[in-house]
Amino acid sequence: MRNTVSAFALLLATACATNADIEDDSIISTAADNIAKSSTVKDLQKEVIQTESEKLNTFFEEQFDAAVARSPMFQTSLGLKTNKDKWDDPSEAAALEEFELGQAAIEEMKSLVDYDKLSPDTQLSYRLFKLRGKQSADMFTYRHHGYVFDQMYGQQSRIPAFLIAQHRVSDKQDAISYIARLNGVKDYLGTHLENAQNAAVSGIRPPKFVYEYVLSDIENVISGAPFAEGEDSPLFADIKSKINKLEISDDEKINLILDANAALLTSVLPAYKEVEAWIKEDIELASNDDGAWKLPNGGDYYKKRLARMTTTDLTADQIHELGLSEVARIHDEMKTIMKKVEYEGTLSEFFEFMRLDEQFYYSNDHEGRSRYIKEATALIDTMREVLPKAFNTFPEAEMVVRRVESFREKSAGKAFYQRPAQDGSRPGVYYANLFRMSSMPIYQMEALAYHEGIPGHHMQLAIAQELQNVPKFRKYGGFTAYTEGWGLYSEYLPKEMGFYQDPYSDFGRLAMELWRAARLVVDTGIHEKKWTREQATQYLMDNTPNPEGDCIKAIDRYIVMPGQATAYKIGMIKILELREKAKTEMGDAFSLPDFHDVVLASGPVPLSELEHAIDDWIEKSRP
Repeated sequence: MRNTVSAFALLLATACATNADIEDDSIISTAADNIAKSSTVKDLQKEVIQTESEKLNTFFEEQFDAAVARSPMFQTSLGLKTNKDKWDDPSEAAALEEFELGQAAIEEMKSLVDYDKLSPDTQLSYRLFKLRGKQSADMFTYRHHGYVFDQMYGQQSRIPAFLIAQHRVSDKQDAISYIARLNGVKDYLGTHLENAQNAAVSGIRPPKFVYEYVLSDIENVISGAPFAEGEDSPLFADIKSKINKLEISDDEKINLILDANAALLTSVLPAYKEVEAWIKEDIELASNDDGAWKLPNGGDYYKKRLARMTTTDLTADQIHELGLSEVARIHDEMKTIMKKVEYEGTLSEFFEFMRLDEQFYYSNDHEGRSRYIKEATALIDTMREVLPKAFNTFPEAEMVVRRVESFREKSAGKAFYQRPAQDGSRPGVYYANLFRMSSMPIYQMEALAYHEGIPGHHMQLAIAQELQNVPKFRKYGGFTAYTEGWGLYSEYLPKEMGFYQDPYSDFGRLAMELWRAARLVVDTGIHEKKWTREQATQYLMDNTPNPEGDCIKAIDRYIVMPGQATAYKIGMIKILELREKAKTEMGDAFSLPDFHDVVLASGPVPLSELEHAIDDWIEKSRP
């Protein structure tokens, strides 16, 4: 019996064992099938994502290329040689067509792809393309609120600036195209004049002081040969210089110069004279009211401008209060500098000392201006050598420092940057306005060079232009809070890298940050609180070390560009806030070069998208 039980137990054990083995095999088989199926699903998902993303990216490129094809001037700015003999169409009909094409493209994108089936980066492109369409729709009603003729980007100065700075002449055909553009100025500028006249009828006129700037620019463009005796006018000097560098016969050069001479007299001169005549007539109807509040639906216009410039929903009052707070903070930091240089007196007295003492300014002559350009270039070259301490990625495009051309330096801003051509044929340019050397203090030279050059606008814009696998509309698009926020952040970063060793230079850095903080106050003061031009200028005089001429010119700029000046400080604050957040949450895993890669990797984006990118980077760093 014992044997029988034992045998039965053995049989049961064997049976159980066999059943167990069968069940395990089944489980393993099922698990294997599930893994295989899961892998197949993942592969299919990847394939769908890749297909949808490629489809949308192709759409983006087609849209960008079509937009470029409609803009001969953009083609030239990109370094392309197509349509170099033409200007853009500034007519109302063209503006309406462009708007409708843009809105139709948004709807086409929505029907073309499933957002949920796109890669994360392509989803970003989708959101940015959609946002661009929304911004266009929001501002289309106000498309005439921007002044056609003003001292910043008025057409009277944009035409010669474009031809001189961007229309390259590397062969005879380029010269012929340049001359064709000169012949086209009459129609091109004439249409802009019609736009300005129609806007004036609708109650959209710049303040009276702007007219004087415009008349000065016009006089500079059409003074000199061939319009009158004396030195060559800016345009004639430019085209002659470009023609004379060509490897063609002397007879061909002479004929081209004669053609240019004729175009200037028969097209450029009458076009500018017509604008001049209207400006002198319309100035009598202009008022001294400065803010956007004076324009039709001015309150809503300014609100939308702030939203677009800052990419936030901050109100004018919130921005104003932020500015007052930042001004107070920076004043306290400046008092520390005063102690370092052993200055005894009030902060206001120190400001006056910095404005007037000759040690802080180069001479207002050729020698002083040449020295400024040379030393600004040297500062950028030195910074370039130490960039690997803080950056992994560097632009391939070259950059140079140039003086703002004489025909527009009286009215142009303090400094600005022009991005390089995509084909490398034109470097990035940091333009320094040396019209009045008392407006370009030596102690601000360092910060200004870092902002406009390296690691500022040249780093950001050139790298964006050179990004791989990013749609062109993102490379060449822009969000002011991001771009100018980066520029202002780039003034601060070198402090952490060991620069600004001279206390006065460090004061200059603070002075430029203070300038941007004060902008929050005066921009909202002018356009929301109805401050006068004089009131806003006095605020800058009382709270910054900048000279009176600098303050007047700055306020004049903010008046014709509502909201734009608020973007700098708001963008910088956000970048620093995100950097501190990453440092805190990542600890030892935080890398400054990697942080900069994340900030620059997607090209210009709204601040909310930048925050999303940093948050994603932080999350991926977690163990």
